[in-house]
Amino acid sequence: MSKLTHLDDAGAAHMVDVSDKATTRREATATGHIAMSAEALEAMRAGALAKGDALAVARIAGIMASKRTSDLIPLCHPLPISKVSVDLSFTEGGIDCRATVVTTGQTGVEMEALTAVSVALLTLYDMAKAIDRAMTIGPVQLVAKAGGRSGDWQRP
Repeated sequence: MSKLTHLDDAGAAHMVDVSDKATTRREATATGHIAMSAEALEAMRAGALAKGDALAVARIAGIMASKRTSDLIPLCHPLPISKVSVDLSFTEGGIDCRATVVTTGQTGVEMEALTAVSVALLTLYDMAKAIDRAMTIGPVQLVAKAGGRSGDWQRP
């Protein structure tokens, strides 16, 4: 079984020391989905929400959230983000979100990609909750990462 990297030998939580790791290009992509009523979906598609353009607001929220991940997740390192893309697309019954985050650093950006997707989807919920409080979010998942000591990975 692999050792959890955020626990020391005594089992106490700590921030991982990445100072000996090579500075390399790192990239991660995460996806998620929000399911909603036909009425809420149509209002989003038509840009008819009282709060404005939900997809534009959600895209910006996801980008901003990725840059603030270390403020939200206690043991994450603050990273110099080079690129964040948040793409939202209509599907039958909801909206898919895909976020890709890139940095050149000593640790990966998986948490930043997952945070971008989560906050973008939460923003869509907030924008349309007056129409549909039964919206559901999930699954939010990492689908690919590249770079770093552990190498590349893709969800099978």
